[in-house]
Amino acid sequence: MEIVTHLINDTIEFYKWTLTIADKRVEKWPLMDNPLPTLAISTSYLLFLWLGPKYMKNREPFQLRKTLIVYNFSMVFLNFFIFKELFMAARSAQYSYICQPVDYSDDPNEVRVAGALWWYFISKGIEYLDTVFFILRKKFNQVTFLHVYHHCSMFTLWWIGIKWVAGGQSFFGAHMNALIHVLMYLYYGLASCGPKIQKYLWWKKYLTIIQMVQFHVTIGHTALSLYVNCDFPHWMHYSLICYAITFIVLFGNFYYQTYRRQQPAGKAVSNGSLNGLSRAANGAPLVGSKEEKPQENSGRRKRKGRAKRD
Repeated sequence: MEIVTHLINDTIEFYKWTLTIADKRVEKWPLMDNPLPTLAISTSYLLFLWLGPKYMKNREPFQLRKTLIVYNFSMVFLNFFIFKELFMAARSAQYSYICQPVDYSDDPNEVRVAGALWWYFISKGIEYLDTVFFILRKKFNQVTFLHVYHHCSMFTLWWIGIKWVAGGQSFFGAHMNALIHVLMYLYYGLASCGPKIQKYLWWKKYLTIIQMVQFHVTIGHTALSLYVNCDFPHWMHYSLICYAITFIVLFGNFYYQTYRRQQPAGKAVSNGSLNGLSRAANGAPLVGSKEEKPQENSGRRKRKGRAKRD
């Protein structure tokens, strides 16, 4: 028991010390004072993963078509805003794409970068709704390990990024991932519009490819930063490389199962990405995608019951 007490006390002391080197510019921003709100949101998300399917078990699925259209296109605009802010602010601050230390000053461009990164962090919390919509629509097969891992880890880990390194090298992965999410949510938004649009959505496979390319670029960029001994926390670089490798493995398996492995006739493999994965590590998930599959027959479909509407 004494060992446990010492361990807890040492952990608390270490956390207090880390606060002395945290980014003072963001400490009063929403959710940034301490990790408890972020952890509470992520815990609630995991709890919903358990209770949601139980609640929906004997209920008709919600259709949520209008809700999904509004949600997906709203995410397109949000991610485009994040990409634009990061790109323009980094350009104005003359950021280097090879090595860019964090500038904790109140320079307008640096604060603009920090603000855009905060919005990127918030967007990862909003993406929890991807899973909520899957469950309410009883698309339980879409809630895969890849989907949950991507969503939960991105939101939780980016709190650390904003708290201590809201700038510098952090901008690279975030602005690349935000741009990929623009394409992904555009796909999901168009898919939500119905069969007349879905028949033109032949390019989903390439979104998954782009996501995997993103992870490889992330590893290459991070390794280069380590090679030139960039003045950025090296432990974060090593952690990011390991994190990206997990997505390469998971996305690679998803791509193989979906597009390479021959499937029995009539059996489709669900997209195990995060509705946004591409959204991946640094941006990652087409992960756990809330995919609306194109329907070859747009005629009437027989239903055993009437699904709930918006």
